[in-house]
Amino acid sequence: MKKLISCILFLVVLGASGCKDYLDVEPIDRLTGNNYFRNRDDVETNITGMYGLFFTKINETHFIGAVGEYRAGEVMAAPGGDNFNARRVVEVLGQNNLWYAMAGGTPWDWYNLGRITDWRVYYQVIQSANILIKELEEGIGGLSEEETKRYIAECVFIRNFTYFWMIRLYGDVVYYTEAFMSKPLPREDMVSVMNKCIADMKAHKDNLPWGYSDPALRGVRASRGGAIALLMNMNMWNAGFDQSNRTKYYTETANLGQELIESNAYSLVPLSEWARVVKGRSEESLFEFYRSINYGDQNSALAPFADHFLRYPFKRPEFYHRVSLAYYKALYMMKLFPSDVADERRTLWFEDIYADDGRFMILKYAHNRYASGEEDRNPDNTFLIFRYAGAILLRAEALAELGRDDEAIAMVNMVRARAQASLYSGGGGLELKNFIFMERSRELIGEGHHFFDLVRSRRILSAQWTYNVLTLDEFNRRAWTWPLSASARNNNPFVVLNEYWENESF
Repeated sequence: MKKLISCILFLVVLGASGCKDYLDVEPIDRLTGNNYFRNRDDVETNITGMYGLFFTKINETHFIGAVGEYRAGEVMAAPGGDNFNARRVVEVLGQNNLWYAMAGGTPWDWYNLGRITDWRVYYQVIQSANILIKELEEGIGGLSEEETKRYIAECVFIRNFTYFWMIRLYGDVVYYTEAFMSKPLPREDMVSVMNKCIADMKAHKDNLPWGYSDPALRGVRASRGGAIALLMNMNMWNAGFDQSNRTKYYTETANLGQELIESNAYSLVPLSEWARVVKGRSEESLFEFYRSINYGDQNSALAPFADHFLRYPFKRPEFYHRVSLAYYKALYMMKLFPSDVADERRTLWFEDIYADDGRFMILKYAHNRYASGEEDRNPDNTFLIFRYAGAILLRAEALAELGRDDEAIAMVNMVRARAQASLYSGGGGLELKNFIFMERSRELIGEGHHFFDLVRSRRILSAQWTYNVLTLDEFNRRAWTWPLSASARNNNPFVVLNEYWENESF
């Protein structure tokens, strides 16, 4: 057992290397066998290592763009951009041509997109959480009952967040919560797993604090606000796939959103101070992977979403960055941000917003960058996962689905008022639901939610909403997932790979 713990902890803390502030931990190899889980410091080391390992996994490639944005087909490679042929992978992803996107020997194979199909690191995080929960339940010296419950709740958050993340990538997953699990299990229906995660998170969320006395931990450690945001997202996902019970999920989401708002623990940062949000640890952050070049944190070269949508002077040197690498289609941006509708995001978050070429820039993520010199390095922004604005809009969506239109309008106008945008004054019903969907697309652009919103709302089936339309048959066969690596079958013959991708070739 000690050897297994040692192996897991070593893998976990490897993921924390290079991180700063609260991720600066003592190397695990300084701890000998009997020292594991001996005190509070050991618990902190293990938990921060889990966050680090998770981030290391999504830092392997241009993850947020490839997974959550480009597959809707709205992004094009910009002619004249550095290494143009390699950047055309954004268009391949927009055609749902994942096998070609991951193929070796292509101009873009250094994007490492094939690593997205491998779920093993996610299960290392889950197993680490399961082991620590067991140890905490058995008792660790020096921890009060309240501290023990808080640490257990944080591990539960990490476990359920990881399952949520995997379900959106792969669909059905192998689910377990036992420490030292060795019995091979088949994949379980994703709705069933999500419901188990919802029940698990609800049972523990109130043991998490709304915030931390140390502002350096805001957003980067699990809080009750982060747990509520996770619960809201899990409920809304299931509402799209378990439609006979969708009223229950919408009601849960609406109630959770009300709890979040009434806590007064979070707020919408004024748009004029947006730089504080994207730099991380703001009052708007519910959960994020904090990164700061000021502390020497390193992202892989392709990881930041901003990399593809900035040019000189936001990327240097000028010779290689005279145009952006990619752009959103002008027709799509006109639909999102009509020129005749007031909205400060249109000017503060973009430059040349309607340009169908590399002049287009997303300035939303341009604040955390190298300020001087000619470093050929990418801007390096915090990875925003759950934001207060996103949770407000999820509540608006749930309220609209419940027919509580006046309340839904009040919610969506909270976000539009912060954006100094024209308030919604239209009707209820379908018109309102469509507007809320578009508002999430506006507010959360580049944060990795857009494609998943299309999938769970089934708008991916309509050319009104996406350039990459799936047929109902493709949707039901899970064409919205990613292929699952054959390595998932190592030592587990019960795992069946994703049927759609095993039967499709391009």
